[in-house]
Amino acid sequence: MEHYETEEQQVEAIKRFWKENGTAIIVGAVLGLGGLWGWRYYNDEQIATKEQASAAFETQTAALQAQDANFGQAKAYIDENSDTGYAVLMAFQLAQQAIDRKDLNEAEKQLSFAAANSESDAVNALANLRLARVQLALEQPEKALASVDKVTSTAFNAQQQEIKGDIYVKQAMFDKARSAYSAAVAANSANTVVKMKLDNLALAANG
Repeated sequence: MEHYETEEQQVEAIKRFWKENGTAIIVGAVLGLGGLWGWRYYNDEQIATKEQASAAFETQTAALQAQDANFGQAKAYIDENSDTGYAVLMAFQLAQQAIDRKDLNEAEKQLSFAAANSESDAVNALANLRLARVQLALEQPEKALASVDKVTSTAFNAQQQEIKGDIYVKQAMFDKARSAYSAAVAANSANTVVKMKLDNLALAANG
């Protein structure tokens, strides 16, 4: 997996990938499955449906970025396209909008959907990492730890360990926090924020 410094960059990369390759992936899947079960199950109408979902995704994305964003329409889009990757990406966007509005409960709902419905390990990891942060902000450290523990991709080890450290600090488990932050630094030595968190733990212990 290509390295990105932040989760935001990773989400944008995934969105670009689906925009550029979504239709090709769908058609490729249809071609491959057609050899096994026949074209009668995967006809042009189904491909057109996926293309419509892609077009609607672009429309809803633009609408969410407008000042008169219609969140109800975006939620309806997710319900209508829940079996596509676009629904997961829309859930990410709704979650970010909810965070911007300080509606953390709605953000948790959308990220839970994304985590439960993402088929990609990378997208699943991003959803669970963001979900853990939201749950921690909601004063739910146990739920946050359960979410972050669902991340299995080693590509996200630095972020996973940093969030674990934050959770352990919240729980006043400072030895575990120190171990988690140290693991995060080992995974990504360029992360100065985690180094500061680790230094602050040391200062608190010595103070």
